[in-house]
Amino acid sequence: MDMPMPPALPAQPRYAGFWIRLLAYIIDAIILGALTFPLARVLSMMGIGEQSSNVMSIAISWMYFAVFESSGWMASPGKKALGLIVTDEQGGQLSVGRATRRYFAKILSALLLGIGFVMIAFTARKQGLHDKMFHTLVLRTER
Repeated sequence: MDMPMPPALPAQPRYAGFWIRLLAYIIDAIILGALTFPLARVLSMMGIGEQSSNVMSIAISWMYFAVFESSGWMASPGKKALGLIVTDEQGGQLSVGRATRRYFAKILSALLLGIGFVMIAFTARKQGLHDKMFHTLVLRTER
């Protein structure tokens, strides 16, 4: 059976830098907040503890990023709104597994005093620690 070839990276890929990625994350955080805040309120009214609410928020956030970034969109809604996509280093679509590992690696990027995110501003291909760990790129698409 012939497997489709992943799209190749353009000759001159346009890597997404720190600020546009931060703006995309802010858009995603607003969307996630609109989803999780009402659920957290309901859980609170039901007497379910704050820890359960936090676990639910992490699970929803993980699914949001892993599903969208491994989908045909290749981007979360925030990234899509700004014309960004997440690819592997060859320009191919991420699997759900790789998108999941990348999501949880962002926690490490944050725990290191945010240095894993700041790396985006200083690396040649604008990769954060989580991108380098799982061989991913965030690219600007032609709009």
